[in-house]
Amino acid sequence: MQAPLTIQGAQRLRAELEELKSVKRPAVINAIAEARAHGDLKENAEYHAAREQQGFIEGRIKQLEAELSHAQVIDVSKLNAGSRIVFGAVVELADTDTDEETRYQIVGDLEADIKKGLIAVSSPVARALIGKHEGDSVTIEAPGGTREYEIVGVSYPG
Repeated sequence: MQAPLTIQGAQRLRAELEELKSVKRPAVINAIAEARAHGDLKENAEYHAAREQQGFIEGRIKQLEAELSHAQVIDVSKLNAGSRIVFGAVVELADTDTDEETRYQIVGDLEADIKKGLIAVSSPVARALIGKHEGDSVTIEAPGGTREYEIVGVSYPG
């Protein structure tokens, strides 16, 4: 199954992959060579830390390459969903109790980052929003309890 990914998300993942391959991988190889030059490897903390870091970097490179090769990159600016919420939508919500507004973009699982307002299409919030329209009310089961929101706006960036 192909995982959906926005164009912006794919670009961010490719940039991370490039950084790992061209900057971090060579830096850790140098750190290993430097630590190896210090002698006895059994009690060489720098060597073991650098090898551990190398394992992490190589694992992340493999993960990113696999995810990008299996991803379905979607240009959300070409989606013609109008006010209906589908993958890639930027949704503005108003809490019906507090009038506090929040803004989320529904993105692929690989690019989700709640601190940046990017929520995974598989998340409970996104699943509750998909298929709804601007002006609809939606009830979302959150860890802190049930919340009622009104969908204030729906847009597609690009």
